[in-house]
Amino acid sequence: MTRSLRTGAVAVAALAASFALTACGSDDPKKDSDADAPASATPGAGGGEGSGESGGGSIDAAALEGTWVGLTDGKNVTVSIASRKVALVADQSVCQGDVKDMGGEPMLALKCTDGGTERTMGAIDSVDGSKLVVSWDGGAKDTLAKAEAGKLPSGMPSLPDLGDLPEVPAP
Repeated sequence: MTRSLRTGAVAVAALAASFALTACGSDDPKKDSDADAPASATPGAGGGEGSGESGGGSIDAAALEGTWVGLTDGKNVTVSIASRKVALVADQSVCQGDVKDMGGEPMLALKCTDGGTERTMGAIDSVDGSKLVVSWDGGAKDTLAKAEAGKLPSGMPSLPDLGDLPEVPAP
């Protein structure tokens, strides 16, 4: 019971942190809508047009910005990316790191607090305005949906009923 409470608390704290990262934005709707639009390739980045999607073109790191949520093997996975910084919560692992340019393509390079290695280097298979697919060197492949800023994602499992917890005695 204590382990599930601890796991739930870690997941809630990580979700709160990821929403805090993505909630930072402008009050100007024009600026916010421009930030969500796919960016074109930067000059000198190898030419061609980058749409933010894979499929022959390069992936623009700006297309990764936001909070992405989903289930992999029935377990919650949350990835939050802001200003090329990455926070990830998957099962009982909490990882952080950076978006790195590796051979002209962005990769997620993370270090996990529990020493886990399943999700430490992630290749972006595809990204668009609503879906992110990441293949990890440890073998996992996450397909994640973009979460709306300031809203909890729908369709995710909830915390277990905590009604059976003993009361803490008053000091």
